[in-house]
Amino acid sequence: MVREAEGEDGMRSNGSIQVVEFVLGDETFAIDLFEVREVVEYTRISALPNSPSYIKGIIDLRGEITTIIDLKARLNIIGSNRAEEESRIIVLDENITKKKVGIMVDDVLSVSTFETNQVDRTGAVDSDDDSCILGIIKKKNQAKDKEATDLVIWIDIKQLLGEMLRE
Repeated sequence: MVREAEGEDGMRSNGSIQVVEFVLGDETFAIDLFEVREVVEYTRISALPNSPSYIKGIIDLRGEITTIIDLKARLNIIGSNRAEEESRIIVLDENITKKKVGIMVDDVLSVSTFETNQVDRTGAVDSDDDSCILGIIKKKNQAKDKEATDLVIWIDIKQLLGEMLRE
């Protein structure tokens, strides 16, 4: 796969973005495809004492100790009807994070490409972590002969996990 030139916010030179879409609670989120190494099924996570509440623990991923971040806890997302064992772990690219890190999500939906005109950069709601929201992606869907638009929250995982990655 050829990596196209990209700007600071993940936009490609051809005016499109490629993202991995995933679910947290009832909402759909996305991160830049090039920040992802792989997606793995849930495996037993060993808790780490005296760690922040959003650090779920560590796993042994093919001989490499990998820190797992509970993204729902980090983003203060409450509730999910899914059992933890049904979760997925998105392993982040170590070239981006400088550490072996994975994020635990409820489910991974797809890898998608969106045009820049589908990204609304003014729709981000102010919050404590507002700088981690790159934009809101308007994803068009066909539902029973009717076009609908789903909203996907595009986040900057480096910004969101910045403090942890600098330690």
